[in-house]
Amino acid sequence: MNGEKGAGREVFEYALLRVVPRVERGETMNAGVVVYCRARSLVVARTHLDEQRLRALDPGADLDGVRAALRAAEGVCHGGDAAGQAADEAPGIRFRWLVAPRSTVVQPGPVHTGLTSDPEAEAERLLELLVR
Repeated sequence: MNGEKGAGREVFEYALLRVVPRVERGETMNAGVVVYCRARSLVVARTHLDEQRLRALDPGADLDGVRAALRAAEGVCHGGDAAGQAADEAPGIRFRWLVAPRSTVVQPGPVHTGLTSDPEAEAERLLELLVR
């Protein structure tokens, strides 16, 4: 993980956001990552939708719906009006809400942990490594 060994590194948790265009086929496509760092009171989502790849999995995929779901995840992380019902919740509660199992076209993967000195940079690194 990012950062040097020793001081300044914090525990973080993350989960991938996966697009499941046709649940009966069992295919998924990574489209984002949600990172939570309790020590920094930070929850952040980074997303990237590869529309061509999604169309290859399902030519009839609802691109607008998938984009809206990914924007909603980012909104929950930002808080405020964009977070809807979660607006007044602490970052940890918003993260748990985002990674709770659901049966929608955008679903969270399992939660993983690591150490980092920069959780926001970690979100970018994971997006590049696991999504793009």
